[in-house]
Amino acid sequence: MKTIKDSVHDHIRIDGVARALLDTPEVQRLRRIAQLGTVSLVYPSANHTRFEHSLGVYHLACEALEGLGIEGKQAERVHAAAMLHDVGHGPFSHNLESLTYRRTGRYHDDVGELLADGQVGDVLREHDLEPKAVAGLVAGEGRFGQLVSGELDVDRMDYLVRDAHHTGVPYGTIDHGRLVRELTFTDDELVLDEGNVQTAESLLVARALMNPTVYSHSVARISKAMLRRAAERLLEAPEAGVDAETLQRMDDYDLTVALRNCEATSAFSRRLDHRDLFKRAVWAEIDDVPGGIIESDHEAIRQFEREIADRVDVDPAHVILDVPGRPSMTESTSRVLVNGDVRQLGQQSPLVEALRAAQYSQWRLGVYSPTELRERVGRAAVEVLGLDIEGTLVTEVRDGLETTLDEFVE
Repeated sequence: MKTIKDSVHDHIRIDGVARALLDTPEVQRLRRIAQLGTVSLVYPSANHTRFEHSLGVYHLACEALEGLGIEGKQAERVHAAAMLHDVGHGPFSHNLESLTYRRTGRYHDDVGELLADGQVGDVLREHDLEPKAVAGLVAGEGRFGQLVSGELDVDRMDYLVRDAHHTGVPYGTIDHGRLVRELTFTDDELVLDEGNVQTAESLLVARALMNPTVYSHSVARISKAMLRRAAERLLEAPEAGVDAETLQRMDDYDLTVALRNCEATSAFSRRLDHRDLFKRAVWAEIDDVPGGIIESDHEAIRQFEREIADRVDVDPAHVILDVPGRPSMTESTSRVLVNGDVRQLGQQSPLVEALRAAQYSQWRLGVYSPTELRERVGRAAVEVLGLDIEGTLVTEVRDGLETTLDEFVE
C-alpha cells in the first residue's frame, strides 16, 4: 500500500496491480506530459501532468467499483486500466494526436502493443491479468470499459475538476463524489440512478463552460496550431530523423529539444518558447463559413493555406488555417434512470438544447499569422475561403474581462 497526497482528492491509497504499475517507465513518463498541452500559455498555473491525472482516475475508479460492489479480478482489471488509460498519449497530450494519427492510424487509447510489451506487460502478467483485456477496457470496450472511457467515465470526472483547480477557472466544479456513488448498471449499461438528472446536467454544464474558457481558448488554439505545424515540419525534415512512431513516444521535453535543434522548426520553437505567438487574422462564426470548408481534410486545408499565402506573397509557414469539427456534445447521450426507465440526458433535460445553441455560437474558424501580416492575410483568407466578411476580420482584441467569453484572458 502506498499513500500519495493529491491536490484534488487529498490522500490517494494505491495497492495491488496499480501500485506495481506506478513505477514502470511507461507510467512515470506521464510526469513529463502536460495535461493541458499549451494551455499554460494562457493560465500559468496549468502545469499539472497526465501522471497526477492518472492517479485521480484510479482513485475515482476505486470509489465507483466499491459503490457497485465489484471486487476481485474484475476490479483489478479496471484498476490497471484506470492507471494506464493515458500511457498512449504523445507529447503535449491531445495537441498532436491528429498529426500522429494520420501517420500511424492509432489514437492515444489504442494501447494494445504498449501494454503487451515492456515492464507494463510484465507487471500485468505477474498479477494474472491479460494485457489485451486491460487494453480493451482503456478503449472503452465491454461492461466495465464504460467506467474508464464512456459518457459517464471517471476520466472526465477527474479532468474537469483537476483542470478547473489548476487553471483557477471555477466552471469545472462538479460533485464527483455523488457522481461515482450514483453509478449503477442496467442491462450492462452504465447509468446514473434515480433522482440524478441534475447530477448529470452538472457534468454537461461544466464541460460546456470549460470548453470556451480553457480547452478552446483562442490563445490555446493558436499555440496548439503552431505546435502542430512545427511537429509536422519536424517529421518532414530528413535531418531530424524523427518519424511518427518516435514522436508518439516522446515526452514534452524530448519534443521541445528536437524542435529547438532542427533548422526547419527552430523559428516556431523560438516563438513558442518566448510566447511570441501568431495572432488571429480571421475569427469566423460557423454561419459565415461555407460548409465544404468545415468538412475539409488536412490536405485541403493545407492547400487553402498555400492559396492565401500566394495571394499576398508571404511564406506559407506564416499562414495557419484552424478549422474545428462541427460542434458536438457527447455528454448529452449520458443515461439516467427516470421513473424506472433509462433515458438519454438529451431527451430528459431542457438544458441540453440551450447548451448546444451556446456551443454552436461559440464555434470559430481561425486564420493565424504574425502580427505584421495579420491584416493582409485576413483579407486574403476571406476571399480564398469565401467567408461572409461581416464580423470576420480581427483588427483589435482588447485584453481582460470586457472581452466576450471565448476571448476571456486573451
